[in-house]
Amino acid sequence: MLLTFEQYKDKVMGCFAGKNIGGVLGAPYEGWRQKVELDFYTQDLSMGPPPNDDLDLQIVWLAAVEKYGRNVNASILGEYWLSYIIPNWVEYGTGKANLRAGFVPPMSGVIDNTYKDSCGCFIRSELWACLAPGHPEIAARYAYEDAIVDHAEEGTQGEIFFAALESAAFVEKDINKLLDIALSYIPEDCATAKCIQTARSCYADKVPFFEARKQVHNCAPGTFGIQQCKISEIPLEEQELELGAPGFDAPENIGFAILGLLYGEGDFGKSLCHAVSCGEDTDCSGASLGALLGILLGADALPEKWTAPLNDKIATLCIDKTSRGVWVPETVTELTDRIVRIAPSFLGLEYCDLLAQNGYTVSCLEGDALLCNKVEDYIPLINGNFKDKNMPVNKLTQLSPYVARYEHPVFRVMVDYKDSVFFKTGENRSFKITVTETGLMCQQQWVKIQLYLPDGVRAVNGANRLLPLNNLYMSKAEAEFELDLEQFCGARLELIADISLEGRHSSMPVKIMFVREA
Repeated sequence: MLLTFEQYKDKVMGCFAGKNIGGVLGAPYEGWRQKVELDFYTQDLSMGPPPNDDLDLQIVWLAAVEKYGRNVNASILGEYWLSYIIPNWVEYGTGKANLRAGFVPPMSGVIDNTYKDSCGCFIRSELWACLAPGHPEIAARYAYEDAIVDHAEEGTQGEIFFAALESAAFVEKDINKLLDIALSYIPEDCATAKCIQTARSCYADKVPFFEARKQVHNCAPGTFGIQQCKISEIPLEEQELELGAPGFDAPENIGFAILGLLYGEGDFGKSLCHAVSCGEDTDCSGASLGALLGILLGADALPEKWTAPLNDKIATLCIDKTSRGVWVPETVTELTDRIVRIAPSFLGLEYCDLLAQNGYTVSCLEGDALLCNKVEDYIPLINGNFKDKNMPVNKLTQLSPYVARYEHPVFRVMVDYKDSVFFKTGENRSFKITVTETGLMCQQQWVKIQLYLPDGVRAVNGANRLLPLNNLYMSKAEAEFELDLEQFCGARLELIADISLEGRHSSMPVKIMFVREA
């Protein structure tokens, strides 16, 4: 399926206009645990829309993409996060603290992060969808890189779900098909998927809306709506909503957005008001649903009732404008222009025809091709030539957040920290290194792994390995190392693993870091 330039631009414009609308609508009710009755904005918008982090965080990511293109990854995004993002709210602050301590993503998103399952990353999904329209696999893969900077587990699943949903919405209008496509990118037994399926079941069974809200909440209880009140102050009519774990907020708020989508039955304003009326993280649920509806409808079809009060303007809250490196747009139009300008180099010329009349066209996937790829598509160890060697997104999301990944042009490296970054005095510590080939060279290789250890540390089973690495489908070279730390006195253990291929000139040094458990 081909998207013309005008169709593509209209949907990108609709995405961010819709996100702006939903965020503004929901902002006054953020953090409330109570049913909200509304049918329009309640703020004074005479001076323009209020700032909202749901939209402006993506402007920092866009600046990274404008400089690094499709090479952008979690490490680069982490550097931009440290340099240009101001807030230290819950997961944002924890992610930054972990990055500053030297922990790479995805560990930066999980260590001591009570809010790893919260909403701060699914609100950043739109950029990846708009840079990869009709290619949810690509959008979801970059959403994963984004999410693991400061989230893990359900937080990560939420952004991947929305990125795939919004990317597919450029070419698919059937809501149930869209939901099936997006759900294929996350584990079917995760809490996010369960909340979405609960919302679908409630709508199919004609459950009254606020009863559906209760069922979605109790499927995976969150706490966003009671962060600022005592347990004893929870309204009596809300006490049927179960108390969840602190920070476990993404699943139900995504479920509320899907409730709004379904019960709104195609009406833009009604859909957004339904989502916001559920309470909790209302600007997030409203903004994400608004973005999806904006893609489906396109900017030209958004109701003037909702667009006119905002007058195309956006206001930022979280970006450090005193440091050079991020150009902050003032309007949705400016933001759209920047995205459509960079999209061909990001998506790739294999999908964009720059010589088409009236602007470039985008070749999109459609039908079953929009579903997530599966490992099971090929027999393991079959001839690996001409096959996609990337780990499918739904498998990528199931990796432990204590597995760090590194990319070399010829090979990929994963370091498995065994579910912890800590070591204990007097106990040995082990980790595993896995090397796979990228498919670039289509050759059999031998991998050399050499550890460089600090004083007082000894590799029990040797500090080097030489391992075969075939180019068959799903082949890997894997080595486990055990460290004797009896003579090590430091609080932080840093070592270097140098990975290289025999007969090739380049190598990849990887720093591995543990800290002593208190």
